[in-house]
Amino acid sequence: MSRGNPPERELSAQGMRFAVVATRWNAELVEQLLEGAQKALARRKAADVAVHRCPGVFELAPLAARVARKGGIDGIVALGCLIRGGTDHYRVLCDEVTRALGALALECGTSPHPVAVAFGVLTCETLEQAQERADPGRADKGGEAALACVEQIHALRAVAAE
Repeated sequence: MSRGNPPERELSAQGMRFAVVATRWNAELVEQLLEGAQKALARRKAADVAVHRCPGVFELAPLAARVARKGGIDGIVALGCLIRGGTDHYRVLCDEVTRALGALALECGTSPHPVAVAFGVLTCETLEQAQERADPGRADKGGEAALACVEQIHALRAVAAE
């Protein structure tokens, strides 16, 4: 008998509750990420998907943390998009959002009532790269992040059941 995560094709989100935290910055791209995430969760029969908005990627982790602490969810999908510019601002934001969401994922995943946190923040060199990755009909990184969240919920539950 196999233990652990079911294969991706068997993953179900039935009965699971999700929050998607999404930025308003790079709105057209983030809307595509959101569309992909919502479609992936609907296909997996998620019980509920609430969407929460924040201004930019720096604000993603504090919003996600507040949503997690409020309770009533099984997973959080963080969505945003950064495109390299001509200054260090891009690198500073990439590093900080990754660090902050990583710390939140560790905190939430090890709490008595674990919540999975998935990283769906694009960090791209060009607008063209971001468009390809955000598009639900192409790379669908929003859908990919949502499925990673579902899989992580299964993984956290499997450990709890051992």
